[in-house]
Amino acid sequence: MMIMISTATAIFLAVAASFSLFFPTPKSYYHSLYIYTSLSNNASISHNLYMLTRRPHVAGTEANEEAAAFVLSTLASYSIKSHIVSYDVSLTYPISRSLTLTTLKELIKFDLRQEIYNGDPYADVANEVQPTFHAYAKSGTATGPVVYVNYGRVEDFKTLEDMGVNVSGTVVLARYGKIYRGDIAHNAFEAGAIGAVIYTDRKDYGGGSGGEGWFPASKWMPPSGVQVGSVYDGTGDPTTPGWASVEGCERLSDDEVEKGGYVPMIPSLPVSATDGETIIESIGGQVASEDWQGSTDGPIYRVGPGPGVLNLTYNGKQTIATIQNVIAVIEGSEEPDRFVILGNHRDAWTFGAVDPNSGTAALLEVAQRMEKLQKKGWKPRRTIVFCNWDAEEYGLIGSTEWVEDNRELLASRAVAYLNVDCAVSGPGFHASATPQLDELLKQATQQVQDPDNSSQTIYESWAGSGNSPEIGRLGGAGSDYAAFVQHIGVASADFFYGGAYPVYHSMYDDFVWMKNFGDPMFQRHIAAASVWGLVALRLADEEILPFNYLSYAYELQKCAKNLEDGISDKGINFEPLFKSIEELTKAATKIQNEAIRKNRGWGWASMWKKDQVRVRELNDRLMMAERAFTDQDGLSGRPWYKHLIYAPSKHNDYGSNSFPGIDDATETAKSLNTSESWHYVQHEVWRVSRAVRHVSRVLNGELT
Repeated sequence: MMIMISTATAIFLAVAASFSLFFPTPKSYYHSLYIYTSLSNNASISHNLYMLTRRPHVAGTEANEEAAAFVLSTLASYSIKSHIVSYDVSLTYPISRSLTLTTLKELIKFDLRQEIYNGDPYADVANEVQPTFHAYAKSGTATGPVVYVNYGRVEDFKTLEDMGVNVSGTVVLARYGKIYRGDIAHNAFEAGAIGAVIYTDRKDYGGGSGGEGWFPASKWMPPSGVQVGSVYDGTGDPTTPGWASVEGCERLSDDEVEKGGYVPMIPSLPVSATDGETIIESIGGQVASEDWQGSTDGPIYRVGPGPGVLNLTYNGKQTIATIQNVIAVIEGSEEPDRFVILGNHRDAWTFGAVDPNSGTAALLEVAQRMEKLQKKGWKPRRTIVFCNWDAEEYGLIGSTEWVEDNRELLASRAVAYLNVDCAVSGPGFHASATPQLDELLKQATQQVQDPDNSSQTIYESWAGSGNSPEIGRLGGAGSDYAAFVQHIGVASADFFYGGAYPVYHSMYDDFVWMKNFGDPMFQRHIAAASVWGLVALRLADEEILPFNYLSYAYELQKCAKNLEDGISDKGINFEPLFKSIEELTKAATKIQNEAIRKNRGWGWASMWKKDQVRVRELNDRLMMAERAFTDQDGLSGRPWYKHLIYAPSKHNDYGSNSFPGIDDATETAKSLNTSESWHYVQHEVWRVSRAVRHVSRVLNGELT
C-alpha cells in the first residue's frame, strides 16, 4: 500500500532533517516518518501471515510452538531483544464425541466433520485440525427432547417460559451470536437443560438466501462449517485463579474448579448450519416469533420440546500443557521503567488467518518499522514492550498469567496497553478504549490514509456523517486487554478492521480466505499497523502523557444518568455518584490545563533545562489515576474483576457494562424485589462513588 503524506508533512520532514544537524531530532519527525511509504511493507505482512497460518496451531501443540519460534526469530531479526515466557496451564482437548437425533421417522447420526473443498491448498494438513468441540465442556452424555432457544440469552429463556415451554430435562439447540457461547451453556443449565448444541445459523453466517454461494466461491461459511471455541466463563488458567501458573504452583482440584462456577455443568457441542437445520426440522410445538426465524428459504423454526430427541456425548481430556508468550523489548532512553505495551495473541482454533494472526502480522510490521526508525536515530523515551500471547482462545490465559505473574511491577510502571486481536476481517475501522485515550485515537487516525478510500483519512471514514466516531468501551472479556483493564487498571485500547466475519473459528479461516475476501492487497493490515504504531509512539515519546480524563468524566456522567433513569422509581440515591463525577471533572480540567501549560512552556525547541521531576510527577498522576477505579475486593461473586467501571456482563462475557457492580445488583434486585436487595444496589452506588473520588485525588496529587 502506498501511504501518501501531505506536502506540509514532506516539508516538515525535510526541515526537521536539516535542523537535526544542529539540534536533536524531534520525536514528531520520527512519528511522521513512521507512516512514510518506505517504512511499510505489504509483502512482508503477507509473507508473515502466510508463514503463521501454514498449519492449525491450537495452544499447547507442536505447531503452536513452531509459530512461537517464528515470531521470536522474526522479532530478533529486527534487533529487538526477545525471549519466551512459558506457563504450565490447564487445557482441554476432545477424546470422543457423538450426536444422534431420533425423529418420528428415523435415527440420524451426525458425522461432525468440516468438509475439505476441491482445490483446498491446506488439505494435506486438514487432519491436524482438532475435532469440533468446546474447550472445557463437561464430559458426559445427555439425552432428551430438543428445545430451540434462539441465541440462548436470558431473555430468550424468559420468552420460552412465558410461552409455557418447559426446558427442564431437555437438550437445547441455540444459534451462535449476540452472546458468548459459554454463557449460552450456563444459561441453559440455569434453565434446567441437561445438554446444549450450538450451531452457526445460515442467516447469520451463511449469506442468508442471497445466492452468493459460500467459501471458496464467496466469503460465507460453507454448510459444513463449524465454529468451535471455549465455554469457560473465567479468565486465565481455571486451576490458578488470581495467581500465575508457574512450575510447582498451587492448583485447585477439579472439584474446586467446578464449584467456582466458571466451567459448564452440562455437556455441549458445536455443529454446522446443515446439522442445525436438520435438528430444527425435527422440532414441533409452537412456531417461533419472526425474530427467532432463520433464512427465508430455510425451514420453519418451532420451539418444541421435541418430538425430536437428541443424544449428545462428549468426552474430553484435561492436561497441564506448556504455553509460550513471546516478549520483545525496546528499552526507553529516558524513562526505561515506564512501559507502553502492545499485545496480540498467536494461538488459533484452526489456521487463524483473521483470528488472530492478522494481528500477529500487524504486530511484526509495527516492530519492523520501529527497527527502521532506530536505524535512523530514534530512541523511545519510554520502554516499548511487544507481547505475543498464547492460549487466548481458551480463556485469555497467556496474557492473564503474565499479568498475574508481573502484577505489582505492571501496576506501578505500565503506562498503557494497546491490544489488536483480529486486526483485519474486512473494511471499516473500529476502536474501543478507556476514555482517557479517546482523543489520542482520534488524532492518530487523522494522520493515516483510509486504505479503502485514498481521498480521506481513517478518521473521516470512521466518523462518517457524524461529528465524531463512536469509540467502544473495554468492559467485555473478548480479548487480552481484560487482565490489564479489569484486573489491574491500566489504560488500554483495542482496534481492528472489519468485525464479525462468516468463517469465524472454523477451518476456513485461512490465508486463502484473507487473500480473497478479508484484505486482498493487505492495505488494511498496513493501516492497522500504522494506527497501532502511532498511538504507541506518542505514548512512548511525548514528554507529557497524552491522556484526557475529561472524556472519562463525561462518559461517567452519561452512563450514570442512563442508570438512574432505568431505576428512577426504586428510591436509589445517585447523588453521591454525581457529586464524585463533578469532582472528577474539576480534577480532570485542572490537570489538563497543567499539562497544556507545561507543553507550551517546554516545547522541543526549548533551550532551557526542563524540570524532569515535575514532569515525572505529572505523568505519574495521569498514569496511576486508572488504577484508582479498581477495588481490591473486586465485584461481588467475581473477585478477579476489580475495575468498578468496566467489566463483562454477568450473563454475557462479550457484553460490556459500565458500573458492572451496580448493574449486577440491579438485575438481582429486579428479580428478588426485596428491600434488602435494593439496599445492596445503593451500597454499590456508594462503592463506585468512592472509587471515582479516589481518581480525583490521584489526579490532583495532593493529600487531603
